[in-house]
Amino acid sequence: MSDPNTDKPDELAGTEQPFVQHLMELRDRMIRAVIAIGIAAVVLAIFPGPGALYDILAAPLVAALPKGATLIATNVISPFVVPIKILFMAAFMIALPVVLYQVWAFVAPGLYSHEKKLVMPLVISSTLLFFVGVAFCYFVVFGQVFHFIQSFAPKSITAAPDIEEYLNFVLGMFLAFGLAFEVPIAVILLVRMGVITVAQLREYRGYFWVAAAVGTALVTPPDAGSMIMLLGVVGGLYEVGIIAAQVFVKQTKKPEDDTEAEAAKS
Repeated sequence: MSDPNTDKPDELAGTEQPFVQHLMELRDRMIRAVIAIGIAAVVLAIFPGPGALYDILAAPLVAALPKGATLIATNVISPFVVPIKILFMAAFMIALPVVLYQVWAFVAPGLYSHEKKLVMPLVISSTLLFFVGVAFCYFVVFGQVFHFIQSFAPKSITAAPDIEEYLNFVLGMFLAFGLAFEVPIAVILLVRMGVITVAQLREYRGYFWVAAAVGTALVTPPDAGSMIMLLGVVGGLYEVGIIAAQVFVKQTKKPEDDTEAEAAKS
């Protein structure tokens, strides 16, 4: 008489090797991403160098400081640590396309064709929009913000910002503007997942502008110019997101969606 426990099929049989293979593939792709960041870091370390990278990052602030004023380091190791942080930050941003490709290559085999149509364009567009937001912050916003702040400084005060505090401020601003430029992506995803409709987005437009005004007032420095610029950008991107959501959702429908639509018409 056979043992029922031995005759029962093992639900875990044959699953160990594929799981291990997935882990090995994940490891390999992480290594490739790290290598890409490392190569970018080495190139940047050779030219222009960590110190020059910080000078580039600090240029908008230095241009706004009184003549002869410079940034200072209040920590003993800051002159070494801060440029190194900027070096790896810049290396990560340069290698970001490679990193995102490795993520995409890992998850793509498990996606349906209509999901692939959705993911890859969003990955590319969200990356580009984040870079555009960072560039807008550096080239447009920083100049106005720093000149505004210095215009309020009493003549009895000598401006000498700390390099580490400046780095933290810059990273926060880059993140705020980079995420602000992701508004169209957020709108598209919300519509595609069925959380909200395009008609509702138009209906709630006024509420969005109020929320955006409050948000920009909280994340931007006490400068009306930068707040208005960010609010205008966020509001404009919201309108772009509504238009893009209509087009994008139509192009990424599931195959059965079209079948159901035809059946409903008939």
